[in-house]
Amino acid sequence: LEAVAAEIRAARGEALAVVADVTPEHDMARFVDATVQAFGGLDVMICNAGYGVYGELDRVSLDQVRALFDVNVIGTIAAARAALPVFRRQQRGHLIVMSSIAGRRGIPFMGPYAASKFAQVGLAECLRAETYGSPIAVTIVYPISTETEFHQVMMRNSGFATRARGPRQSAETVAEAVARAIRRPVPE
Repeated sequence: LEAVAAEIRAARGEALAVVADVTPEHDMARFVDATVQAFGGLDVMICNAGYGVYGELDRVSLDQVRALFDVNVIGTIAAARAALPVFRRQQRGHLIVMSSIAGRRGIPFMGPYAASKFAQVGLAECLRAETYGSPIAVTIVYPISTETEFHQVMMRNSGFATRARGPRQSAETVAEAVARAIRRPVPE
């Protein structure tokens, strides 16, 4: 984290490295508090932690499903719960939920992952309705297969991974879409 923060500072940006796990609520609260102390506020909370497991539903253990939901869903909820009070206090803010195309269409052999991404979408849609008319924006991002370490993590957690055919995109493409949404908030 410090190496990435140093790169940002070298490019004349501001950065704060905070070690945190998205699943304990107190870590997310500490993360947001440190950000507010360092920068005087919180503009955007990006809920991007997540991973997948691969396999037929009856062959993926419930322990694997619970761990996946803990990161993908509870992590999103914990991050949003930490950010929303700050957004309300400062009367502005933007919550970005990184779902997946799997949050729109189920993918064979990825049922628990798709279910977790559908859950994120449902949560974000509820939050968008709850904050309607306020200066708090909620955006859902639906990346397609993206060139990241996602497949290596899936391999480690499942023993094998899908090599999805079809369109692929770079992480930079997704980052550019997120940056556009930050500049001009959109629902999706």
